[in-house]
Formats: sequence, structure tokens, C-alpha cells
Amino acid sequence: MNVATALVQGEGAHSLHQPASPQARQIDRLGNAMYLTAGVVFLLVVAALLWAAFRRRPGEEAPVQGRGTGSAAVAVLIATGLTTVILFVFLILDLSVGRAITTNPGTEALQVRVTGHQWWWEVQYRDSLPQNWATTANEIHVPVGRPVVFELRSADVIHSLWPPNLNGKRDLIPANENSLWFEAESAGVYRGQCAEFCGHQHAKMAFLIIAERADSFSTWLERQRDSARTPADSVALRGQEVFLGSSCVMCHAISGTPAGSRIGPDLTHLASRRTIAAGTLPNTRGNLAGWIIDPQGIKPGVRMPSTKLDSEDLQALLTYLETLK
Repeated sequence: MNVATALVQGEGAHSLHQPASPQARQIDRLGNAMYLTAGVVFLLVVAALLWAAFRRRPGEEAPVQGRGTGSAAVAVLIATGLTTVILFVFLILDLSVGRAITTNPGTEALQVRVTGHQWWWEVQYRDSLPQNWATTANEIHVPVGRPVVFELRSADVIHSLWPPNLNGKRDLIPANENSLWFEAESAGVYRGQCAEFCGHQHAKMAFLIIAERADSFSTWLERQRDSARTPADSVALRGQEVFLGSSCVMCHAISGTPAGSRIGPDLTHLASRRTIAAGTLPNTRGNLAGWIIDPQGIKPGVRMPSTKLDSEDLQALLTYLETLK
């Protein structure tokens, strides 16, 4: 079982057959209609084959060539006509559902910019005032009952964002902008996945969508806008010095400190996230230590280099990172 899947058991699901939005529900209904129709057609074809195979009785003479071709031709015409009608009906239904799930939800929708990287998701909550922007990674909080629009971009190769409980797949293509929207109907945690092969660690490029009440979401967003607090504890303060003096600072940003690189995920509120490495591991002290020391052993091919630290510096760094909530 995938770690991220286990994290959401009991809180949500990773399944297009458990829709949690009107958009996903329309897709699910269309899929169910297709499954049912395909099942009926399959049974009719099998029944016709069995009838053709066993309709002759033992000792009965073979039919004369040419006799009965008229009824066979009629049967073929009827089957062809029904197939055409079925395909045409599903074409209309598919276009109708596609239009419904892509229609602009209006100006009241929450705008969230999601950028795909090899192999993680950058998430930005934008505002008319730049100081109100909030940046996180791999974990997307949304309010229940309000439309949410994902502005989709790619920083490198083609990715595909797929939150099956909330909507269908949407590609992220370099130098092009795309979008996807949904309206979560109930609070929960829903797992999503990159659905387009994008390199060695494509399978470990997951994300969580956390739908919560509007007031809880507002509180969370306000916290995300805050800068990291200066550590009051001497060990955590030493950990901050280790962070700023190591290679970590070359790739990551922590607001309120000199660290401002955007190559890797923003770590300002790292400790508030449920997973690390794009859903690969639960966010625990032990996993974080292993990720810092040997990321290639956990996620081979990841762009993050190993960081060599002695035991004392590593423990101080972990203590500091645990304050970033």
C-alpha cells in the first residue's frame, strides 16, 4: 500500500468511484453508464455466439450455402445500427459532461497556481497584494462549498494532475497554461497523482488535497502567510545556523531568513505538512533525517543531493525544522 494512500484512509479515498464534487460525480455517472452498456453488449455477443455454435442438433444436415443469408444480413444490420446509436449517444454525453466540468466557475472561485516539477508540486495562493501570497508544496488546502480553480503550469516536462475524487486529469505542458476546477462537497483528505510519465520518479509524485470548512481554511491560509519565527530554543537556533550554512540554502526558501531559493519546495511551514518527498513518506523526525542524509536511497533520481552532517548538527537541524509550523 502506498504511504500516502494509507494516510488518507478513513478521511478520504483515492478513487474516481467515490466522487466528492459535482464534477467528479458527473464523470462517475458517465463511467457507470459506459460500464453497464459495455456489459450488456458483451453478454449479448456471448449469447449470440453460443446460439450460433449450438443451434444445430446432432445428425442435422448442414444448411445449404446461401440459405438463411437474408436473416443473417438483417441481424448484422441491426447490430451495426445499434452500435452506431450507442456510440453517438455516448459522444453526446461525453461532450455534455466535458462542457459541464470545464465551464468557468466565475469570479468567486479561489485561484490556486499549481506548478509541476520533477518530482513535486509547487502550490501558490495568490492575492492582489503580493505580501498576502502563500507558497507551499504537495499539500493543497481548499474550502468546502467554494469553487477552486487550479492554474496549471509545468517547470520542466509534461506532467498531468489527477485528483480522481474531485475531477478528471489535466495536462501541464511547458510554456502553456491550463486549468482545472472543482467544488469539494465535504471535508476530507483526497489523494492525487501525476498521471503522465514524467521521468524516473513519476510514480512518487503525489499530492494531498485537504478540503475543510471555510473558517478552518482561512485560519490555515493566514498561518501560511506568516514568516517563520526565530527559534527561541538554543538547539533550534543552532539548527537554523546549520541550515543556513549548508547546501540546503541553495535550493530551499524559508521566509524570514536569508534562504530564498526556489529550486526545491518552500520549507517555511514544513512541519505542518503530513508528508515529505511528494507523498513518499509520512512527515516524521526519523523519515526527515533519512531524507536529508540519503534522499537517493529513498527516491532514486530525485534532484535533491545528499547532505553530510555529523550527528549533533543533524539533530539540531531536525529540531529547527520541527519548529516550522
